Amino acid sequence: MIPDTRRPSPEELLERVEAEERHQARGSLKIFLGYAGGVGKSVRMFDEGRRRKKRGEDIVVAATQSGPSGGVPELVRDLEVIPPRPGSGQAIDVATVLRRHPQVCLIDGLAYRNPPGSKNPQRWQDVEELLAAGVSVVSSINLQYIQERQAQVEAIRGKAVHDSVPEAFIRTADEIELVDAPPEYCVNREQANEEVSASDAARLQHQLSGLREIALVLAADVVDHQLEEYLHRHGIAQMYGTHERILVCVTPRSNASLMIRRGRRQTDRFHGELYVVYVEQEDLKAQDQEILYQNLECAKEARAQVEILRGEDPIHSILEFASRHGITQIFAGHSERSGFMSRWKANPVERLILESDGIDVRIFPHGESPA
Repeated sequence: MIPDTRRPSPEELLERVEAEERHQARGSLKIFLGYAGGVGKSVRMFDEGRRRKKRGEDIVVAATQSGPSGGVPELVRDLEVIPPRPGSGQAIDVATVLRRHPQVCLIDGLAYRNPPGSKNPQRWQDVEELLAAGVSVVSSINLQYIQERQAQVEAIRGKAVHDSVPEAFIRTADEIELVDAPPEYCVNREQANEEVSASDAARLQHQLSGLREIALVLAADVVDHQLEEYLHRHGIAQMYGTHERILVCVTPRSNASLMIRRGRRQTDRFHGELYVVYVEQEDLKAQDQEILYQNLECAKEARAQVEILRGEDPIHSILEFASRHGITQIFAGHSERSGFMSRWKANPVERLILESDGIDVRIFPHGESPA
């Protein structure tokens, strides 16, 4: 890691001080994340509350899940509980918590929709209000309730939920702890309760493994965000290696949809970033222009960062972009070229490989099956 030794400006110093003051005035947020129901996140959360109380911290409970089990009632029994707001079902009594102003408030189930007429429509907004007032919060949530991950979870499990918490709020957590029970444990528990037949157990275990992988990536993402916030507050500017950054180079003749799909899959798997670039060419035929337009639309649908590059030397433009953005892999299309000159002069893809200087280059033949 290379530290930035440049002397900060007065404006940068003021920004650092203000960021540190905001951080100190605000309560801290810890989230116990479960990749599926029944992994034990509530037990872990309330057990931490019990241990903190033994260490002398001022702890209250403001929300519990309905029908607690697995040791939760015994843990909660030793803690001060602030009942829900009268006539509101399970809505947190934020006003009472603020008057009581404990050091730490335990809230089981971050994804909850407050009844009509509440000050905040969602429970996570109640938590935001407590944090802003200097009350630290320890809470819990299942992966299926994180808004940006719901489509992935539904595709795996085939079940949709309606309540949600934006991922941007999860990223503000000062600490996230993944309750990483083995998928086999969850399957055995379901079988013990006769909720899953033996024939469905293997399918369920495969589904849970997929959810666990998504949760691991999300937890790593939050940790990265915590690091960035810490560096910013302390005025530390550093260049450091991050996750995969994949650059897909498209042309009218490349198998762009395959390359983009593979790139998206790999960046999702390894928590990376996907870029798609096209080096501008003059005098494209109408058919090629239409294909190029479709390729760029495919890139946008894949949530890639799309850039149009300009330059007389396409390979130089691509490698300059790759260097500037810290690219770790380049995906490029290639077609076999024959002829006398091909024996003596490197083609563009060969140049890309030779001049990539440590960047992995993956070649996709034009017309490769999109399997």
